[in-house]
This record gives sequence, C-alpha cells and structure tokens, in this order.
Amino acid sequence: MDLGLSGKVALVTGASKGIGRGIAAELVAEGARVAISSHSRERVEATAAELGATAYVHDTADLDHAAVLVGEVERALGPIDVLVCNTGGPPGGPDPLGFTRDQWQTAYRSLVLGPMALVEAVVPGMRERGFGRVVNVASTGVREPIPNLMLSNAHRISMINAFKTIARQVAADGVTLNTVLPGRIDTDRLIELLGSHEAAQALAAEEVPAGRLGTVEEFAAIAVLLCSARASYVTGETVAVDGGLLRSVF
Repeated sequence: MDLGLSGKVALVTGASKGIGRGIAAELVAEGARVAISSHSRERVEATAAELGATAYVHDTADLDHAAVLVGEVERALGPIDVLVCNTGGPPGGPDPLGFTRDQWQTAYRSLVLGPMALVEAVVPGMRERGFGRVVNVASTGVREPIPNLMLSNAHRISMINAFKTIARQVAADGVTLNTVLPGRIDTDRLIELLGSHEAAQALAAEEVPAGRLGTVEEFAAIAVLLCSARASYVTGETVAVDGGLLRSVF
C-alpha cells in the first residue's frame, strides 16, 4: 500500500528513543523528510544520524519555543505536512491526591499546553495548503484510568477533547487530527513504571489477551497509517494499540 508520504515533511517530537523513534523510523521508510526533536541534543543527534532524519533540540514544556522549532524545520525542509506529538509521561504514584501543585502544573504544561502550541503553529499552514496530518500519542488511560498514573490520566484526556473539537473545524480543509493509545508497549517508560523488563513481560502475559508486550514497530505502523494520505476520512478518533487490553467498547 502506498501511503502517499513520499516527499512529505514530518516533525516527530520526543523521538530520540522509544515510540517517537519508532514512528520517525517508519516515516523515513515511507519516504518522508523527517525532523525529530528531543530535549537531549546528544541523543537526538545520534538518533537522527541512525535514521536519516534531521535533529532539533526542543523541550515540550517550552511553549515559546514551539513556534521557533516549527520555523526552523520549515526553513530547512519545507512546510510541515505531518506533526506527531509525543512526549514522556509525568511521574506516577500510589496516592492520587499525593501530587504537588507544581507537579500538576508541569504535567499540564507538557501534556496539553506543549502539544497544543505545536498544533497552533502548524495547522493554519496545513489548512491553507489543503493537507495535514496531526497525530498525538496518548495512553489507554484516557479510556480506562491506570492505577498510579493520576497525572497522565487526568491530563491526556484533555487532548482527546481538544483534538475532537479542532478536527471538526478543519476536516473540510484536508486536515485530520487523531490520537493513538499505546497499551503495554515494550519501552523504557513501561520498564521504569513496572520496575524491570521481566516484570513488564510477566504482567503482559497475565493481563493482555495477546499474551505479550507490543513492539514499538507495531505501534508505529498504526500511527503512520493515520499520518498517511490514505487515512483522509479518519479524523477526531482515538485508536488503541494494546493487544486487546482495554475492556471498554469506546
């Protein structure tokens, strides 16, 4: 299947490792001109060299830098056709009432305000050109809250509603906004939350109907499909990549 991404310009944030890296790699394989960003210059430059992408340093929480990043990418590669918003999750904890005000504000800044600053910077140009794809990487916690992840559960759902609102307004202009929900994907973040790779595998074997962890490549395949020209009639949606983990229908 030709996804129609050859020559398209894509920006993937949080892409020095894990899910972001996997999505960037898939976009490169489809012929897109890919910019990747991370707050770590060393990591993002190394990853870009491995993938054949272009590296940029960006901290999602730096709201004023979002437009700067978009400008830098567009001057180097051309107008952005595809934006993938991906960022690391906030800290977890067993007490949902045990987080400080600063932790709440930091989570809101990185999970809502940061991605929205990027969306605001790219969507007007996408609408003018008649094509655009925006994909947000969230969590299955937006459908079924995950124990110990209060900050993620509370804030990521905001982006689902924001994307739904924007998607309805810009659909006629050829711009789509969708969200992909990772379940138990084999990443450093999951291992950090569960303590070890062995613990993550054991829990997946017990709780995930597929009986295993998902791979970054499996997740990236769905994310990139939603970035494609072929997915032009899918917008405002959330798609879970979770091996059947979620019990909810919607």
